[in-house]
Amino acid sequence: MSLEEEVARLLRERKLTMATAESCTGGMVSARLVGVPGVSSVFMEGLVTYSNEAKMQLLGVKASTLARFGAVSRETAGEMAEGGCARAGTDVCVSTTGIAGPDGGTEEKPVGLVYMACCVKGRTTTERHMFAGDRQQIREQSAQKALELVRACLLKQEDK
Repeated sequence: MSLEEEVARLLRERKLTMATAESCTGGMVSARLVGVPGVSSVFMEGLVTYSNEAKMQLLGVKASTLARFGAVSRETAGEMAEGGCARAGTDVCVSTTGIAGPDGGTEEKPVGLVYMACCVKGRTTTERHMFAGDRQQIREQSAQKALELVRACLLKQEDK
């Protein structure tokens, strides 16, 4: 069973719905989920919010968060995931925001830095990752880790 099939199965078993709020992955997480037959019963919506304006308008990310921490930050990833749940009316949302390169990196925020968050029923878990490779490889690794984060959060939710 693929990772996305397992995520879909966990969502169905728990009677939860999901959305995605993606920046650097540009819809890759959604695309992987949509490849699972029958996922429409649990996957509601995928948003690609590449610009800061889209993050604010579509996901409710605060301008103050973007100004203080930047688009590529733990704080922004968390607000993206929470805003995705609110917008889509879902139980779960995973978000990704990072620097896929080859340009755009700084010493403080180098190419390959990706933050992701998963919000499950109001409880948000964020992760920071450093990926290596070219733009495509960084995006693919990010999508993989985002789905792994969703799986971990769903399994953790079961333990409660």
